[in-house]
Amino acid sequence: MSTVSTVSTVIAAGTIVAGARAHSPGWIETAGDRIVGCGTGIPPRAADLDLPDAVLVPGFVDMHCHGGGGHAYTDADPEIAAAAARFHLRHGTTTTLASLVTASPDDLRRSVRMLADLVDDGVVAGIHLEGPWLSHARCGAHAVEQLREPDAAEIDTLLRAGRGAIAMATIAPERSGGLAAIRRLADAGVVAAVGHTDATYAQARDAVEAGATVATHLFNAMRPLHHREPGAALALLESPEVTVEVVADGVHIHPALQHHILASAGSPRVAGITDAMAAAGAPDGGYTLGTLAVTVEHGVAKLAGTDTIAGSTATMDRIFRNMFAASRLPRGQALSAAAETTAAAPARALGLTDIGTLRPGLRADMVVLDGDLAVTAVMSRGRWTVAPVRPVGSTIAST
Repeated sequence: MSTVSTVSTVIAAGTIVAGARAHSPGWIETAGDRIVGCGTGIPPRAADLDLPDAVLVPGFVDMHCHGGGGHAYTDADPEIAAAAARFHLRHGTTTTLASLVTASPDDLRRSVRMLADLVDDGVVAGIHLEGPWLSHARCGAHAVEQLREPDAAEIDTLLRAGRGAIAMATIAPERSGGLAAIRRLADAGVVAAVGHTDATYAQARDAVEAGATVATHLFNAMRPLHHREPGAALALLESPEVTVEVVADGVHIHPALQHHILASAGSPRVAGITDAMAAAGAPDGGYTLGTLAVTVEHGVAKLAGTDTIAGSTATMDRIFRNMFAASRLPRGQALSAAAETTAAAPARALGLTDIGTLRPGLRADMVVLDGDLAVTAVMSRGRWTVAPVRPVGSTIAST
């Protein structure tokens, strides 16, 4: 494997999306694993790589992903878990959390320990515990017999096993001890998320006051909105400190509701996620999510023999395209909104300050898209992991 070049590399492109602006044309300069320059128009020197028909956007940040490419993060084999991350990297996800579903205390602890090693190696950015502290009534594709109250002793055991790698945990705040668990997690530097919950509007507001800052796949696995009891979804949507996840795969959320979420919360508060399971990028057929059997038909994953959705088969490039369409904005503004929801917003929600946008000083993570917003190249930490079709100049490092 080659090392990352420390020689400056200038890339010119038809459009570069940096923060709230879409530079058309634009340029970006990298050195080592960092961005050292970015601007509109002609670059300050001759470009090493000229992509006049391309759109450059920040590397995607997926804060909720269970696997992909036929591989799952719940597998006990670290090579299989790493293969899931590599699959999503090819689709532009340069930063991902490894999401775990509800499991027994021993199995969950073993998975956390295994994934903590992958966090140390930089394969994944952190661990997301989606369970076991969820509502029986809104458990979705989680093993109902393993759901349990958020016990302080178990939380502390998992935090020790994770050695700082647990980045986020989803809790149903109405469970006994739910608010105390949110406070404990927040105090430990873990992002507390509200999800798989039958909480009332008031209970969700209490959770936000206790320190919850993320809504796990808003509207999915939550009490439906009602005009006399609006439930958790509205409480989370209207709380300015909360980032709301949206599974923008075209299955979990109707496009009209996705547009409403964007219009209501604003793209800086919306995180597009895949919620992908192992079947992402793999054929239809039978799979497992944790211990549960899943059937995938026409790309839609459901618990076997039921109509319960069991994660998605999406990748973040698809999420980007759907967020672009849902914004209903002119092209340049829509590109900025889509980049915000697939990179900047999730990065902020996780407290990751060196990624999420294309700005000097930040990590050189970027995705090259064609005119149809399909991935043609991916740079991670200043290195092409998926190389451009027409690399020019010897300064561009690749694997």
